[in-house]
Amino acid sequence: MTQRFFPLRRALLALALPLCALPAAAAQPLTIGLIPAEDSQAMIESSRQVLDSLQQQIGVPVKAFVATDYNGVIEALRAKKLDVAYLGPFSYVMASSIADVEAFSVAVTKKTGQSAYRSVIIARKDSGLGTPADLKGRSFAFVDPTSASGHLFPKAGLLQAGFDPERTFGRVIFSGSHDASILAVANKKVDAAAVADRILASAIAKGTVKQEDLQIVWSSSPIPESPMVWRKDLDPAMKEKVAKALAQVKDLPWGDQGVLNGFQPTNDAAYNVVRDTARTLKLDLRSMK
Repeated sequence: MTQRFFPLRRALLALALPLCALPAAAAQPLTIGLIPAEDSQAMIESSRQVLDSLQQQIGVPVKAFVATDYNGVIEALRAKKLDVAYLGPFSYVMASSIADVEAFSVAVTKKTGQSAYRSVIIARKDSGLGTPADLKGRSFAFVDPTSASGHLFPKAGLLQAGFDPERTFGRVIFSGSHDASILAVANKKVDAAAVADRILASAIAKGTVKQEDLQIVWSSSPIPESPMVWRKDLDPAMKEKVAKALAQVKDLPWGDQGVLNGFQPTNDAAYNVVRDTARTLKLDLRSMK
């Protein structure tokens, strides 16, 4: 019943917001793409301080973009419309197979001190759903076909537990963002959903949903945190500046991850566990266009 992977068909960018006013004679801007883990405006706002700090440190304008979906950022990287991007673990693996990009840095938050998170399947406590077996015939929300915690890891986890998502659920939707999936469960639009644990925690902390209304039906093993990536052909001097600047960023909010304790180096090999999950699902990354 699940939908097939979206082709790279949407407009490259749905939103383009310069971070601050800059002189007309300013240098060529550094363009940064952000996946829509939250709604577009929330993603911009929760990333603004980090990107402003980056701009100040590297000495050139920084322009941020949020695409309509994960594939929009990947396609923009492939078309060289972006220099740097914040991608999910699976969207990075996909991008590395079809665009000339590499992971170079990953955020570490003050709250966890870790560069990993988990996928969880949530349901309302009054739904009667307590285990994956209870999901049979129920409505379900994934986030995006290329979301690690919002689709690929929970789908693989269900398969490994003996439940085929193609046959288990009565109805499946892709909500477009983790926040939308969380609200869909809270508001009884769907019976259950797969989301990132840290985004669920953030929604509870902000009062968007009540912890006492929701329960976790399933949890994944740790997933490597969403990386910062750059085009391999980006100027080496700019790469050095960007990596150094991000390493200096602390005590600022970053996207859906909370307050930062800095960015630390990462590399392509850190995401082999994601590739292993793709193989479990028999996915051909290069054909997902």
